[in-house]
Amino acid sequence: MTATLVYDPLIPVPLLIVVAIIALMGLILAILRGLNGWPLRGLAAAVVLGALANPSYQQEDRAPLSDIVLLVEDQSASQRLSDRADQTAQAADTLAAQITARPNTELRRITVPDGAGDAGTQVMAAITDALAEEPRARIAGILALSDGRVHDADLPIDLPAPMHLLMTGRDTDWDRRLTVRNAPAFAIIGEPVTLTLRIDDLGAAPGGDALAPLDISIDGEPAQTFRVPIGQDLELPITLPHGGRNVIRFSLPEAEGELTDRNNAALIQMNGVRDRLSVLLVSGEPHPGGRTWRNLLKSDSSVDLVHFTILRPPEKQDGVPVTELSLIAFPTRELFMEKIDDFDLIIFDRYQRRGILPALYLDNVAQYVRGGGAVLVAAGPDFASADSLYRSPLGSVLPATPTARVLEEPFRPVTTDLGARHPVTTDLPGSGDWGRWLRQIDVADPQGNVVMEGVDGRPLLVLNRVEEGRVALMASDHAWLWSRGYEGGGPQLELLRRLAHWMMKEPELEEEALTAIAEGQDMRITRRTLAESVPPVVVTAPDGSTSEVSLSETAPGIFEGAYQGPEMGLYRLENGDQTSVIGLGPAAPREFVETIASGDALDPIVTALRGGVARLEEGLPRLRNVRLGRPAAGRGWLGITPRGAYETRDIRQTAILPGWLVLLLSTVLITAAWLREGRRR
Repeated sequence: MTATLVYDPLIPVPLLIVVAIIALMGLILAILRGLNGWPLRGLAAAVVLGALANPSYQQEDRAPLSDIVLLVEDQSASQRLSDRADQTAQAADTLAAQITARPNTELRRITVPDGAGDAGTQVMAAITDALAEEPRARIAGILALSDGRVHDADLPIDLPAPMHLLMTGRDTDWDRRLTVRNAPAFAIIGEPVTLTLRIDDLGAAPGGDALAPLDISIDGEPAQTFRVPIGQDLELPITLPHGGRNVIRFSLPEAEGELTDRNNAALIQMNGVRDRLSVLLVSGEPHPGGRTWRNLLKSDSSVDLVHFTILRPPEKQDGVPVTELSLIAFPTRELFMEKIDDFDLIIFDRYQRRGILPALYLDNVAQYVRGGGAVLVAAGPDFASADSLYRSPLGSVLPATPTARVLEEPFRPVTTDLGARHPVTTDLPGSGDWGRWLRQIDVADPQGNVVMEGVDGRPLLVLNRVEEGRVALMASDHAWLWSRGYEGGGPQLELLRRLAHWMMKEPELEEEALTAIAEGQDMRITRRTLAESVPPVVVTAPDGSTSEVSLSETAPGIFEGAYQGPEMGLYRLENGDQTSVIGLGPAAPREFVETIASGDALDPIVTALRGGVARLEEGLPRLRNVRLGRPAAGRGWLGITPRGAYETRDIRQTAILPGWLVLLLSTVLITAAWLREGRRR
């Protein structure tokens, strides 16, 4: 039971002050005028002012409340290194017993797991959540069992009591760490990109060799080993071997005695892109379709186009002197012998043999295809003639044989069942509602994939792979009718763009491909194929274990499946003859970037309320009571501040100046002042 004097003014305090000033001025005036009743007047004013102040005698029935101590146990990944988990468990149990045995004290144990994704250790967020559920006035102390590697130490938080860090780890701990910086998301194929690589020995590292073995692997291929210096930035040029995603893995073998090898690897994923695509377009003669090819290729800023149109074939004799002609001589030897490998794609548009390109040059083009080049033939009546390109050394790589028939009749190009699954022709805009073409070259014995057909189901667009290269045959020269809007037109630019980029081996247009997209620890696997079904994907985890993922068809030629990786690292995917690699999460998670125990991150928070940092390796400190604001840590001890919190169960208030008493006193005093002043007169 406690008693206090409280005031609850009947009028606002500023107004009460004004009334008091007015009463004081009246009292001074009475004194100046010589009124001998001024003391009584003053007492009457004091009674009225006291009544307006409304003083009360308050009695409270209070029940004391226990103090609360928060015991925060860091159970993140870095706490599982060495014997830190055992240190934490033993210290937590001992402290819990000590705190529970203290009089008038309650314990709240809080565990802090790994943060979501790669957020790291979120100790301060856990303390914030705990404080939101407890009365701040009862918090007597916060004890954190951790290695000090907290990743939300900058979280603004107002602690109501001292916080102490009981730090796990050993003075003899050491670790080797690999970091890679300046890794871009995209890089140009064939051009080196420079990465900054660094190897650091942290903690009480043993002396000895100043070099460490470094393994470098691209797309899961066998690694190459190099010896690199420790403690120095190493500028490492990397050249991407192919387009699309390139997965580069840097790793160090685990050294004897180091804490962990989880930060001995770095996984870099870069997309390879082509800087410029070189295309050689050779038009056998001027025709409306030639402008279409030129406009398509010139509209792509990434394409360097070299276009030659044969305006004056050798057999043309019109008597005009050569010196008066302004035509450019066709640099056949330079293009087809010396610089042919500089081109990503060669297009023959209605070209026929006229002696301009000797058989040796065309044979060189065929070898160019076998070595990885690409040739597209847009066939007109020339392809069905005796001077057809098929009847040259280039014919050995062409995907179909001309029958010498030219079909001069309207027809509507349609996508074949196979073409509905091929990325070049799948989901073309306006499918089934295209305008007609008026001429088709009849071909037979198609090799490869017939993705479009024309008159009576005859092959119209044939795609094929020849050893390392690719060839395509468009058995009509009337694709330009679509661009002119004939009978509604059609997706000519989109079709020719896809066709050209497929031939230049753009990864997104591969008809057989296995890819995966990572989102945290989840992986979405996509298998593109021309087959009607695919077997399950075999996934090899970083630890070497394998599992199968079944795929379901989501679109023609597209099969997808989902997989959740049990750990971060490099995963290998295999489906038939298709393989791929992908990294889930960083190879070295945030928890393992800094592994040596340290109190630097929490030091500003701990020292703000004069708490302390103690190493568990040196023994568990004692707990003692200290007053708030006093030093809360010393040699071998940590302080807890008893808060003296209480719960008010009952309140009783008694007015010191009840209304009847105020009325009686003020009446008596005023009347007495009047009588005294009247008697004097």
